[in-house]
Amino acid sequence: MAVRGRRAVASDGVVLPPTVEGDLRPRLPQLAEDVVAAIVDEVPSYENALNEEMGVVIRNAVRAAIGAFLAMVSGQPGRDPDKLLAQALDGAYQLGRGEASSGRTIDALLSAYRIGARISWRELSRTAVDHGSDPKTVAAFAEQVFAYIDQLSAASAQGHTDESATAGRVRQRLLERIATHVVDQAPEATILRLAERAEWKVPATLTAVLVPEGEAGRLLQALPGQTLQATDLPELDGTVLLLVPNVHGRPRGRVVRETTRSGGTVGPPRPWREARSSYLRALRAHEAGLGADTESHLPELVLTADAEALADLREQALAPLAGLRASTRAKLVETLRAWLLHQGRREEVAEALFVHPQTVRYRVGQLREAYGDALDDPRTVLTLTIALGVEA
Repeated sequence: MAVRGRRAVASDGVVLPPTVEGDLRPRLPQLAEDVVAAIVDEVPSYENALNEEMGVVIRNAVRAAIGAFLAMVSGQPGRDPDKLLAQALDGAYQLGRGEASSGRTIDALLSAYRIGARISWRELSRTAVDHGSDPKTVAAFAEQVFAYIDQLSAASAQGHTDESATAGRVRQRLLERIATHVVDQAPEATILRLAERAEWKVPATLTAVLVPEGEAGRLLQALPGQTLQATDLPELDGTVLLLVPNVHGRPRGRVVRETTRSGGTVGPPRPWREARSSYLRALRAHEAGLGADTESHLPELVLTADAEALADLREQALAPLAGLRASTRAKLVETLRAWLLHQGRREEVAEALFVHPQTVRYRVGQLREAYGDALDDPRTVLTLTIALGVEA
């Protein structure tokens, strides 16, 4: 870890005599206690720090930071100021990472540094004056104290930022694994363990949303914060799967509207352990180009659930027309579909086909010649309705 900035200790001279360090060093434990007490008193985020393991870490960090500084400014032979500074900055960096892991903000940490600098300077300056340091020396000492605190603050801020970013990436990877496991219907215990680690609250339902990769970020901004995302499922090609928690009724309508803008597809809400069915329905609707809301296209989804079976059924149902010319067969199939959908009402069939009612009468006569009494058989009507429910 490297932190850029000016050195806390000048290389062109020593500010304090070694006797000051000798007097101050035994006081470090109490000084650390005073600093921690002031931080806990003045920064609400640290109210319970003394009762946590972090309290020990903070005390040790304060003692180490002040001890390193004293060693750097005392001019003791054999001490490398650069090495001491590097060690102090590394300690501050690790402290920043630990604070991020504990959930405390960078503002709280920087406030703690300012308080620590104030308390430490009060004791350091008093001791320096007691040892006869002149005003010029004390002023130079103050400059170096606060420059040193600035560098420690910067190192801790960098550690806090790095840890926060790392934690964010780790959580995102966990959430993606949860999404994949939910779709793959992995054991519930496995998913719940990951959910606990990722701090993901298991919802009552999940709704699958498929959206183009370029629109996923925008759509996520409009969806609940606990929405899961998956990009590496084998069926996805340029598409992202979002699993949206607990959207029913009007909230689902809003999701459909936002997804329509993104050119995506919304599956039905399902209990979270059954989210795979929502995903598969959305996938089928997406591949068929049926539009954003799968629930508005249930007949088409049902009729195309088994494409081969539908093709076989169509061939079987239309067998009586197989011997006709292609153009005649096409017109009769078109008429038969309209006749079934409009329940034999000739005027409505004619309007739907943009032909004269007499034309409809003539074509229906041809159909009755081909099918005979079968057109009055409920089973045949059902078969034809299913076979012709979706245009070939």
